[in-house]
Amino acid sequence: MNWRIKVLILVFTLGYLPVISQINTFQYKRELEGITSHWHKIQLPDDIFQKLKNDYSDIRIYGLTPNKDTVEAPYLVRKAADQISNRTIDFKTINQASNENGFYFTFEIPTAESVNQFQLEFKQPNFDWRIKLEGSQNQQDWFTIVRDYRILSIKNESIDFQFTTLNFPDSKYRFLRLSINSPIQPELVAASIINHQMVPGNSRSYPLKEFTAIEKKDTKQTILDLMLEYPVPVSSLEIKVKDSFDYYRPITIQYQTDSVKLEKDWIYNYQTLLSGTLNSFENKQWEWESRLVQKLKIIIDNQDNQILSIGGVVLKGYVHELLTRFTVPGTYALYYGNSHASGAIYDLQHFKDKVPVDAQVLNLGAELSTMKKEPVTEQPLFTNKWWLWIVMGSIIVLLAGFTFTMIKKK
Repeated sequence: MNWRIKVLILVFTLGYLPVISQINTFQYKRELEGITSHWHKIQLPDDIFQKLKNDYSDIRIYGLTPNKDTVEAPYLVRKAADQISNRTIDFKTINQASNENGFYFTFEIPTAESVNQFQLEFKQPNFDWRIKLEGSQNQQDWFTIVRDYRILSIKNESIDFQFTTLNFPDSKYRFLRLSINSPIQPELVAASIINHQMVPGNSRSYPLKEFTAIEKKDTKQTILDLMLEYPVPVSSLEIKVKDSFDYYRPITIQYQTDSVKLEKDWIYNYQTLLSGTLNSFENKQWEWESRLVQKLKIIIDNQDNQILSIGGVVLKGYVHELLTRFTVPGTYALYYGNSHASGAIYDLQHFKDKVPVDAQVLNLGAELSTMKKEPVTEQPLFTNKWWLWIVMGSIIVLLAGFTFTMIKKK
């Protein structure tokens, strides 16, 4: 064989071995089915997260080509989150007036922009008002957009709360008029007219494995303990309250970070995820940056108020996807489960704007273990120490019996 060919074979073998050794460090794999183009999406199933590192750095996509070469496909991790945009629209305040029905603020929008949100700020620290919003093209014919919309502000030693954002359907009017039913003159400090647009993402609801509610009379708190079947990326929580009366309760949402086993019991450590207020004026939903959690604790401070009747809790999380590029034909699989793996570095990180987000979703095969099982071999009988002790004991007994028999004959 020519020495040059030998060198090429050696170089190829040395370059191929590291890839094989890397593959063998991952505990699990799932075959990828339906590869038909360069770009595809892989949606990570719920049960995979318990076997991943928190930063998803132990994910790889390896393939085997028809020539039996091993290749790696690059990917980007993407959360299918809501896409939100808020555009502030220019306007003029052209009129402030009042009559026996209330106080009026009229605004002119010089452009034909669609709007759907008012953000208001008043000088008064405490109020509870009802608002009516109307639109007109000529200030003569007025059309009701929303009526009897409640805005509220509470400020004292223990509470500092405002709900002064007015949401309404998309509207295109040159003039907008707010009327406030109030016994005193509302002092409007600032106002913003917004075009609020949201493209819904792709989220999942996670069923609870356990849900308990405990009333602690000594601390005047309601404690809700939530447990999921396994860790999943949670990004929002909604509390269902059955009561119809008005309420305002401080609330703290915590997640379990770790646990310590004592002699007779476990100690669970929690960290605060966020704090806020559970109230009857807003949607009872909280959102945060996606985080892998399995156990959560919700603390509701009732103070001296009636205990709220909780109808349930809904946990949601955005679907996590891998946007993957396949340039070499082959049979590919998703590999994961390596606590020592570091994050892969791909060129795609520098070209995120060129990665198509509407790629076709691939099907994932069943989870397979990549760990080789050691063959079970039957050991010789006498490699077991108990058998050795039994045999040795039997021999000693027999020898003792022969000895006593010979002594007796003499």
